[in-house]
Amino acid sequence: MADQYAQSRDDSGPTAIRAIRWDEPPEGPVLALLDQTRLPAEEVERVCTDAPALVEAIRTLAVRGAPLLGIAGAYGVALAAARGFDVDEAANALAGARPTAVNLAVGVRRAHAAYRAALGGGGDQKQAAGAALAAARALHREDAEASVRMARHGLTLLDELLPGGGHRVLTHCNTGALVSGGEGTAFAVALAAHRVGRLRRLWVDETRPLMQGARLTAYEAARNGMAYTLLTDNAAGSLFAAGEVDAVLIGADRIAADGSVANKVGSYPLAVLARYHHVPFIVVAPVTTVDPDTPDGASIEVEQRAGHEVTEVTAPQVPVAGVEAGGGIPVAPLGTQAYNPAFDVTPPELVTAIVTEEGVVSPVTAEALAELCGRSRQVTI
Repeated sequence: MADQYAQSRDDSGPTAIRAIRWDEPPEGPVLALLDQTRLPAEEVERVCTDAPALVEAIRTLAVRGAPLLGIAGAYGVALAAARGFDVDEAANALAGARPTAVNLAVGVRRAHAAYRAALGGGGDQKQAAGAALAAARALHREDAEASVRMARHGLTLLDELLPGGGHRVLTHCNTGALVSGGEGTAFAVALAAHRVGRLRRLWVDETRPLMQGARLTAYEAARNGMAYTLLTDNAAGSLFAAGEVDAVLIGADRIAADGSVANKVGSYPLAVLARYHHVPFIVVAPVTTVDPDTPDGASIEVEQRAGHEVTEVTAPQVPVAGVEAGGGIPVAPLGTQAYNPAFDVTPPELVTAIVTEEGVVSPVTAEALAELCGRSRQVTI
């Protein structure tokens, strides 16, 4: 396993974020990732030179978010092929790095299939590696395009449900450019509303235990000049009760065939609150997140993460006096057991709509999802 760190250089604009990029320095191709574990303190790239390094980056959440995981997985296959490693072994390791996010396996399979097809068609190793890279780049480009279309569909839906603008939107976890080849999923919809002057307030759940909302969504909102307020996850109920939330916008890591949605843990309680307070609960995700092979929510494998993420407060990834960088400060008695699922599952009857690049599904039913997937050219499952 090999990786290294480099200062992130991005001259594409004051608000643009490049979460992932393929580079070919003289010493060989690499995959550079904006290390999300070190945000917002510093913008540093983690440079992977092989698949094991990328697997580690995925497991430690240096790279995360369903669409971006698919892109990273595809590039990981291309990286293994370009550097002459065992591509089949790399593909298997990458596809299993995080079990709940279906996009990861989709991206891996797409690049792997392109690699195998090139070899089966008489191509040599170099040509097969080129085919895998072309597949990864195509997926990257398609995801950026999908982000634009999701934002457009989502903004139209918001305006239909909440005529007059002045939207006050609550979001959970992080769903912006840090999870996408473009500007994201749910966050991209809020950003679109901001740009046309129809976003009054973005309520940002801190999203425990890893604080993706506080560290990442707030970071993206600030970069884009959005009006936002950070809140603890358990303060959301008081916001609903006070009538301060007009809509909930979240992403998804896997959507089952029946419309059940797996997303960062804490999403399901928001859906219950939204239903009680008659607030739209909207899921924004690319069609690749819909998994027709998973029949319902009970069939979704939910990743269980280490207990120390709950029993310890993680220090910033920058030097702190008396604390090892990346270490944890105990907040619970030694030996405390912790329940730490990475995701929860929201049943379709609590979901107002699922917004994809191909359109909006509402009400959410298995039949409507199947029809939408049938129309999409991006379904490769």
